[in-house]
Amino acid sequence: MRWRRPTSLRDRARYRFDTTLARSTRMLVGWLVLSCLAVVVPVSALVVWTDPDSPRSLSGRLLAVGRTSAETLRLGAPSGAPVRVALSLLLGLVTLLCVSTLVGVITTGLGERLTELRRGRSMVLEQEHAVVLGWSDQVFTVVGELVAARAGRRCVIAVLADRDVAEMEEALALSLGRGPGVRLVCRSGSLTTVDTLALVTPRAASSVLVLPSDAPDADSEVVRTLLALRAVLGEDPGPPVVAAVRDRRHLPAARLAAGARGTIVETDATAARLLVHSARRSGVGEVLRDLLDFAGAEFHFVDVPPDDRQADGRETRADRCFGDVLLRFERASVVGLMPPDGPPVLNPPARTVIGPQDRLVVIAHDCTADASVDCRAHVDLTAVAVPRPGHARPVRVLLLGWNRRAPLLVQALRHSVVPGSVLDVVAEGAQSVPAPDHACSPEDAAQLAVTHRGGESPHPESLEDLDLFGYDSVIVLGADAGAGPGHPDDRVLVTLLTLRSVELRYGRTLPVVAELGDHRNRALAPLGPASDIVVRGELTGLLMAQIAHNPHLAAVFGELFAAHGASIHLRPAGHYVVPGGEASFATVVAAALDRGECAIGYRRTGPAAGAGGPGNDRRHELRLNPAKSERRVWGAQDEVVVLATDTAVSDAPHDPAGTAPAMPHARGGDSPLPGVPDHL
Repeated sequence: MRWRRPTSLRDRARYRFDTTLARSTRMLVGWLVLSCLAVVVPVSALVVWTDPDSPRSLSGRLLAVGRTSAETLRLGAPSGAPVRVALSLLLGLVTLLCVSTLVGVITTGLGERLTELRRGRSMVLEQEHAVVLGWSDQVFTVVGELVAARAGRRCVIAVLADRDVAEMEEALALSLGRGPGVRLVCRSGSLTTVDTLALVTPRAASSVLVLPSDAPDADSEVVRTLLALRAVLGEDPGPPVVAAVRDRRHLPAARLAAGARGTIVETDATAARLLVHSARRSGVGEVLRDLLDFAGAEFHFVDVPPDDRQADGRETRADRCFGDVLLRFERASVVGLMPPDGPPVLNPPARTVIGPQDRLVVIAHDCTADASVDCRAHVDLTAVAVPRPGHARPVRVLLLGWNRRAPLLVQALRHSVVPGSVLDVVAEGAQSVPAPDHACSPEDAAQLAVTHRGGESPHPESLEDLDLFGYDSVIVLGADAGAGPGHPDDRVLVTLLTLRSVELRYGRTLPVVAELGDHRNRALAPLGPASDIVVRGELTGLLMAQIAHNPHLAAVFGELFAAHGASIHLRPAGHYVVPGGEASFATVVAAALDRGECAIGYRRTGPAAGAGGPGNDRRHELRLNPAKSERRVWGAQDEVVVLATDTAVSDAPHDPAGTAPAMPHARGGDSPLPGVPDHL
């Protein structure tokens, strides 16, 4: 016989009570009425019986108890015949029920409306606003740059993502603050639903940006979002659409889904290329960040200034060459030409004839260049240095860590070095092993030999057998999001700390480039004097904001990041002017022009106070687009930022005891900016 636990009277009563309440709303109202009466009537009786002025008869006292209870329940104070009292009580109860029901309905409706508002389900009625679809680490860069691009003007940015509205608003407010004239509107919902996309009114927007999430199928979601956005916008001309995908295999589908109005940027390939550029030429990452944000100098298009140097005094542009206009702006750096029916040409030969409809590609601090000024008077030919021949040589690169972007990095590095270069990979686990050389063509293997050894990069034991100071560059990669416990940046920070301790131990510098996923960890990174940080997705976010602000710049960035043509270099100032002498920046521009380059700024280097040993720490001051008339004494450690096509010259010899040099490189095949359409 099965044993049955004894049940107490209290438990049975509670069970009956709970069961009764669960039956219907009427039972709940009945119990509520009984509970009220069970409290009000006894207390009213006690009040009447303790009142010395209460009636002496029992019937009088009972009537007083009824009146007190009715007043307490706000049912009035009925009097007269018993039928009249009963009817009055009935009307009072009905009134109480109706009022309570009305209050409940109003409260429920207001609650649902407030919940809907908190969920972000109301329509955005703004005009000429920016729309950001999706949520990732890039959203802070993109929204921040969109705000900076509209500095001084009323700015409305609508963010739509499948997240809680309160969380998005709090995260954006903590990261960006609340500037004057800036209004952030967050909406929540599925990005692939047409009705949800209509909430942010993309038809009336000035630009639409689509960000990939951190999910494994983020690229597929971007394609579906572009299809839904196309259904909302229709085939009519609409705002420019800029989207990002991680894997290049999704580029064709994304371009088809975006249509003619869309520009697609590939995040992984862009990050890999920036890592290679930063490792190959120290300081390039800092220059690119300055060029792509809206805080400093940016790319612009301006008209060719009239030629006022003709003998007859007439203004004409006939047979004018590119070299003739480089010193025609005091506060703008001319870097290329934009023909009316073709791609831009950055750093063309000085004798390139300017067409009648061509425009100039300049780097300036605002969208309107200053008036045409002849800056040739500031050129001092006696301060120009004698050109020194350079030579390219193979390089050795150490790669610590492995992720999904590593194969793209190896490919970009293979196209950027001369034959005989070596890449040593230290990564943990068999899944991290890169493709062996026999899987590549003999030409690729001869260009860059890739070797692999197991080990966990943050541990000093994995680096003891390596000649760290024999490498031209050390690249540190973080793990993919969700690939393991902890934040992916944790291992990168520990690796940087280990490399920094090696620098301090031996009193020498290591040229290190590290990849981080969270921009907030940049301030935590223990960097040496020759180290740099590349925030994954930051450059892509800057590119997207620039293209959204001016879609024509996509073609310029395509040329800038291509594996052929012109690219950013930092060369010693001694290549252009005599070190230790005073010269104007116009003199540097003229000297760079003689070498087939466009000078756009300089980076001043000097001793900095702090730990790390004498000569180990440096302080850098980057200045882009200085005035042509600016004069200064050029030191031996100063560097000039140039846009150069001649990539066969080694910028500086490797000196581990000093500041890390830029890596020599040679350009490989034609590879446009990842994600920018080929026709741009």
